[in-house]
Amino acid sequence: MEEQIQNLRNQAIARIMALASTEEVEEAKLEYLGRSGKINEVTRQIPSLEPERRSVVGQLINDAREAIEQALIAQITEIKNKTDKNKWFDPTIPGNKPQIGHLHLVTQAIEEISSIFREIGFSRARYPEVEWDWYAFESLNMPHDHPARDEWETFFLDTPENPKLGKMVLTPHTSNGQVREMERVTNPPAGGPPIRMINIAKCYRRQSDVSHVPMFHQFEGLVVDRGISIVHLKGTLDYFARRFFGSERKTRLRPYHFQFTEPSFEVDISCGVCLGRGCKLCKSGWLELGGAGMVHPNVLKAGNIDSTKYSGFAFGWGVERTHMMKSGLKMEDIRTLYSSDLRYLRQF
Repeated sequence: MEEQIQNLRNQAIARIMALASTEEVEEAKLEYLGRSGKINEVTRQIPSLEPERRSVVGQLINDAREAIEQALIAQITEIKNKTDKNKWFDPTIPGNKPQIGHLHLVTQAIEEISSIFREIGFSRARYPEVEWDWYAFESLNMPHDHPARDEWETFFLDTPENPKLGKMVLTPHTSNGQVREMERVTNPPAGGPPIRMINIAKCYRRQSDVSHVPMFHQFEGLVVDRGISIVHLKGTLDYFARRFFGSERKTRLRPYHFQFTEPSFEVDISCGVCLGRGCKLCKSGWLELGGAGMVHPNVLKAGNIDSTKYSGFAFGWGVERTHMMKSGLKMEDIRTLYSSDLRYLRQF
């Protein structure tokens, strides 16, 4: 009985290896493993054997069945591989392009903002996101009791203080780059102003609600030269508004107060729906965009620039807020911009 099973196994494997089509393999499968196949014929003989031989024969039958099944699978794979190799292929047919991603909405906005200011001579600068108190506050004419320097507004780092520069912070605004840029151009061999800088970077504040996020992006503009006035500031803002928002959009300046500019302004842009006439969206015809102003003499002094010879203007706006106004998105929560929901991200 044992020899009969071994011969059946070897015979089946040899025959299967010689098969040339999947149809022949299926026929062999029925012949050996089907309900009326040869393996089941042998299995039916087990009850007639002596009890002590039944387990041995049963194990041999199981081994034979498994070996035949593996041979069938291997032969089908071999036949398919040979068939695929013989298929005609035209190498000039264009392939199926894989799906690729795209730049995030905020990154798209940063690239567009950079290109617009590059058109009028601004150079892109990058300054630290982990900053000293001196550059983030002190050099910008902010006194020690200013609310922005409160621990509920700013992320202070648990590091030793610098005797001159103070504590380390996650920079709450891109304005930290103003004095750093002034120092750069006044250090030999730079030779001093003019400055025409655009600084775009991440900022951090301890705020989180539908209109604020702890990390966001700002772009900071700084111009310092002889004879710079509010007229130059207004012209620069109008140019950006027309290029970024559309040719019919305009800006206006409203008096305001910032520690590092004098005079200071809030910048509004005409509503994209009513173009300044007033509608349900804006009511007054204008939407708040960000802050701007003429660089304070104390800030120029902190940057080693003589305020009796040079003047300048600066502006700082949120990238996310600015882009949302352009696109017309009616987003109830700014945090949606940093959602990982692909259904949202694929729209842009």
